[in-house]
Amino acid sequence: MSRSLNKVMLIGNLGADPEVRSTNNGSRVATLSLATSRQWTGQGGEKQEKTEWHRVICWNNKGAQLADLAEKYMKKGDRIYVEGRVEYRTWEDREKQTRYTTEIIAREVLLLSSRGGGGGSGGGGEGSGDFARAKAAAKVAPEAGGKAESLDAFPEALDEEDDDLPF
Repeated sequence: MSRSLNKVMLIGNLGADPEVRSTNNGSRVATLSLATSRQWTGQGGEKQEKTEWHRVICWNNKGAQLADLAEKYMKKGDRIYVEGRVEYRTWEDREKQTRYTTEIIAREVLLLSSRGGGGGSGGGGEGSGDFARAKAAAKVAPEAGGKAESLDAFPEALDEEDDDLPF
């Protein structure tokens, strides 16, 4: 039996606040606009940059509530890590034109932005604990139907660095 792999890993910045909505069957979904950039020096010595925009879809499911986490903790400009799969869709618009879209279906989302600069709380307040909990809880269960582990049973996970990141 041959196997295949559809896996995407992105680190970038949100270009807008997450758009969160509910589907007809009551599921919640967040759509993120994620920018990744690459820079290089051209043949003439001039610096060049290209930004790619990615449409990232975060569903609430049995393993993790990614849409809820996006709504509660993410905002325009935040730096995030997304792991998921590429999905291509087509549909017909109102003018009967065929439309195409490429989406990243998120399986894991990690918030990389620091939360220290903004509001009225200091470095170790309640807000930062909520943020760390959301970061760790954003990991989704495997596709095989497993469940994400509850962080309440592993409080030490909130204090450790993420060793499974590819950087």
